[in-house]
Amino acid sequence: MNDFLHKLPEFVGHHPWLSLLFVILLAAIIVGELMRLMRKYKELTPATLTQMINRENALVIDISSYADFEKAHVPGARHVAMSQFDPENKDLAKARDLPVVVVCKTGQTASKAALRLVKAGFTKVFILHGGMYSWNQANMPTAKGRG
Repeated sequence: MNDFLHKLPEFVGHHPWLSLLFVILLAAIIVGELMRLMRKYKELTPATLTQMINRENALVIDISSYADFEKAHVPGARHVAMSQFDPENKDLAKARDLPVVVVCKTGQTASKAALRLVKAGFTKVFILHGGMYSWNQANMPTAKGRG
């Protein structure tokens, strides 16, 4: 280790661009992780989502396209198109104290909907990490059709 520290300034001197790229990538990773830890919603694995549905009666909202929802969705999930997703909806407002899990095809769109729920005052907001793709990869059961 001591030898490494003595040779580090020489390496940085010979490879400034490589060293700068390393520092930038390291900073990006640290910032990304800090942002993930500080956000107001959490990510769930398929197994954790199953436990939450069974133990806490979680409300699962699928914001995938209607065609994707009909092909396969988490059993018991309710479909709401992202364009019609309104956290202030009176039916959804009734679930303000329940755990609410947002699911989409890959998990990217679900994070946007989760942020909207948090801003609307929901306290137990989750997304399925990896969306329906991870659900299917875990060989979890799916429902087809309208639900």
